[in-house]
Amino acid sequence: MLAAMPPSPRTLTLVVPSAGLLLGFLDFVWIKWVPFPFAELGNSTATWAVAAFALGWWIRSGALRAAVAASVLLVVAVPSYYLTATLIQGDDPAVIGAPASLLWMALGVIAGVVFGVGGTWARTAGWRRIVGAALPAAVFAEEALRFAGKARSGYPGAWWNVAIDLGLAALLIVLAGGPARVRLLTAAVAVPLAGLGAVAFAALGG
Repeated sequence: MLAAMPPSPRTLTLVVPSAGLLLGFLDFVWIKWVPFPFAELGNSTATWAVAAFALGWWIRSGALRAAVAASVLLVVAVPSYYLTATLIQGDDPAVIGAPASLLWMALGVIAGVVFGVGGTWARTAGWRRIVGAALPAAVFAEEALRFAGKARSGYPGAWWNVAIDLGLAALLIVLAGGPARVRLLTAAVAVPLAGLGAVAFAALGG
């Protein structure tokens, strides 16, 4: 059987911007109509990061291609989100070019590079596979830490979000595949990666 081939440049040119538009649209629709506590999965940096990882996984190989494609995915998703808010509930379209939107696009480039490359690494062997496969679990574990902080500050229902995020982190370790030893290593690596993410968010004031 022939191994699956990476997508062609033409396919990427068509799929990536379309996926970005869809991500932004679905994200807003999700948080508007899905009930709490699952609505928080829409307004979630972890969800967007895992979308970038999934794109890198689909691209299969080529770190530069994956980094660029995942960055485009997240950058396009930001104005798509705000445009959807304009169309559905009449928000001011000027917010698309506001400093906060531009900041999210810039952060999308960073996340796209990290998680897009991580998606390709998860298909390799050795330490790159472990680190790449650990990233999706780590980003949900980091988000769980932020929700735990909100819960301790009295944010209503935040412990539900902690449980959901940790459950998704565990599920992603299982879905990473491989023998039990590899999964255990992946889980172990996800812990310090989550800590690094928490430090990064604290530095950004998040």
